[in-house]
Amino acid sequence: MIEPIIIVAFFVIALLYSSVGHAGASGYLAVMAIAGMLPSEMRPTALALNILVSSVVTFRFAKANLIRWNKLFPLIITSIPFAFIGGTIKIPDNIYKPLLGMVLIFASIRLFMTFKQNKVASDFVKETSIYFLLILGAILGLLSGLTGTGGGIFLTPLLLFLNIAGPRMAGGLSAAFILFNSTSGLLGQLATIENLPQNLYFALLVVGIGGFIGSGFGTKKLGSSTLKILLAIVLVIAGVKLLFL
Repeated sequence: MIEPIIIVAFFVIALLYSSVGHAGASGYLAVMAIAGMLPSEMRPTALALNILVSSVVTFRFAKANLIRWNKLFPLIITSIPFAFIGGTIKIPDNIYKPLLGMVLIFASIRLFMTFKQNKVASDFVKETSIYFLLILGAILGLLSGLTGTGGGIFLTPLLLFLNIAGPRMAGGLSAAFILFNSTSGLLGQLATIENLPQNLYFALLVVGIGGFIGSGFGTKKLGSSTLKILLAIVLVIAGVKLLFL
């Protein structure tokens, strides 16, 4: 059972993350970790929410011609099977919690790094070795399935750091990447999980609305530094809680 206050938090997270091309898995996981939900429920719940929000975000970015499919395909060819494999692996709580804690702290650092992100020339995509993209997709796909995230929190900063794509193009590639990985990861987990939260369908409806609104408004209205700082603080708190408490 997902508490109403958690569902409200899910809505806000979907609203914020979708405005920058993400689906919100790290945010959902952070809230669930703070609320003390079981890890066995956290991973599939985050992936299910991710699928719905990333579907909306991918549609929006594709409509705006911000997804370069020739760059996406090499990534997902390897990420999909590896996300499925990661999803089938049952990780003991004493391993999953610190692993997720590190992921959430990494996500918070990534948010802080975007504060000074240059929005100029944000539509470029650089030529990249297909072999590099295939290897990158496999690594991020496995991480996605293991942690219950869509992989976007890893892919976006890498694309920006390596100067492979500008912010908007990186957001578009990440949105579609998250969709395929989350779907594959959830399918992998369906073979091993016993049940899902009873009111997950209501949570899906709520984040779907949040994702639709957020992806429509975009980063200029919803991606303010203040909101990002608050979200980053939540991720740090959750990460520290998982690592040390």
